[in-house]
Amino acid sequence: MAKHREALRAEVRKRVSEEVGPPPLSASERIALIYPSPYHVGMSSLGFLQIHRLINDSGRAADRAFLPDDPSDYYRTRTPLFTYELERPVGDYPILAISVAYELEIAGVIQVLELSGVPPLARDRDHRHPLVVMGGPLTFSNPLPLAPYADVILMGECDETIHTFLDIAFEHFARGKRGARERCVDELAKGIASAFVPTLHGNHLPPLEQADNSLLPAYSAIRTPHTELSNMFLIEAERGCSRGCTYCVMRRSTNGGMRLVPKERILGLIPEDAKRVGLVGAAVSDHPKIAEIVETLAERGCEVGLSSLRADRLNDRFVAALKRAGYRTLTTASDGASQRIRDAIDRKTQEKHLRRAAELVRDHGLERLKLYMMLGLPMEKDEDIDELIAFSLELASIAPLSLSIAPFVSKRNTPLDRQPFAGIDVVERRLDRLRKGVGHKVEIRSTSARWAWVEYVLAQGGRAEGEAVLQAVRHGGSFAAWKRAFEGLQKGPRPMVRLPVLA
Repeated sequence: MAKHREALRAEVRKRVSEEVGPPPLSASERIALIYPSPYHVGMSSLGFLQIHRLINDSGRAADRAFLPDDPSDYYRTRTPLFTYELERPVGDYPILAISVAYELEIAGVIQVLELSGVPPLARDRDHRHPLVVMGGPLTFSNPLPLAPYADVILMGECDETIHTFLDIAFEHFARGKRGARERCVDELAKGIASAFVPTLHGNHLPPLEQADNSLLPAYSAIRTPHTELSNMFLIEAERGCSRGCTYCVMRRSTNGGMRLVPKERILGLIPEDAKRVGLVGAAVSDHPKIAEIVETLAERGCEVGLSSLRADRLNDRFVAALKRAGYRTLTTASDGASQRIRDAIDRKTQEKHLRRAAELVRDHGLERLKLYMMLGLPMEKDEDIDELIAFSLELASIAPLSLSIAPFVSKRNTPLDRQPFAGIDVVERRLDRLRKGVGHKVEIRSTSARWAWVEYVLAQGGRAEGEAVLQAVRHGGSFAAWKRAFEGLQKGPRPMVRLPVLA
């Protein structure tokens, strides 16, 4: 068993040795910063990397830990989850900070806590256990399913509040001292307007925090070859979005809409030795200087990736720059199966924009056009799928086409909140209709309708749904286990009320 444990540590050491970034920080105050998905996912998360960098820049240390690629290896060998920087057991740290991106990662939250020797449910912890704080993108929609597992949840952008949190936590929380947890969370609720303390606030959520614009952009301090974004330097080109798509959590009404980072600021922060650069944001291609930024990076010899391309922003100059910066596939989103559906969800993309995108792929010698698409949107009918089939075949006659299909999941704090899930059978039937309609002429990849239903239950749920995840995980984590765990819960969306914004 000792041999197997050493092999797990050796794998982590190898990853650390191949990272490009600053060495581990020497600091008296340290926390464990955890991502509840494997390393290759967590190290592609700019939000996680931003918090890691900001804590280290403040003089405290954030030591990273991730859900193992195969958690069963750790369970079987009784290896406690440990941090990458110090190989210290996560359970030995006074504070655990967990970044959660979306609903299905709640299962990973449970596993990383169990592997750390920390009771997953907050109510089962006592003075012997660390303080557990959570944050991340999930807080922008519905963090209530996280509430059973967190002592504190930091809502919204944590660029500033993470420091206030740590100031209060290190002052008032003393592991091993009875009553310290209760006193600490009380101080956090008083000292941070956007801190959600489940034991104090119930189901009433505080307002989302918005970081000062002077703290933008987020950018990574570490590059690694062991991610899907291999050796890529990630930097924020903008934050938020100015558009009003009714299904999207990051629409213009969320946290002040779109905030741009000046071109000079972006280019000045990119290391000279970075050969791959990822420009990140909900609407990167809406940046008015985006073509100039990509052109400049291409002139430096950089390969460039963008996290979001809008079809109505594509033109010859922009696509030529993307081609020079290494693009082979032009990826954008249509989202609605028909123009009627796109209009209904306030998606401004029109057929002429998508047709032009296909022409730009052809004219600039790219390999293919890839479109993100949702099935199961409200008001969708078979006729909309038939329109998608006909239009997809038209696009495929211009350039090779791939469709990446995801079932629609309604999210809290969007205009489509509380819309029902279309149904696993309905989504699968419409997907089958689409596949048969386009035949071999269009490549189609789809995410699971079953797991989209699980995501929906959590996205629209509350504490009970969140706590049911523990049962699903402990019964093996299969879809059947999740379905059994959700059976018998109160049906329908649960109420969620925000606290008023504090002056």
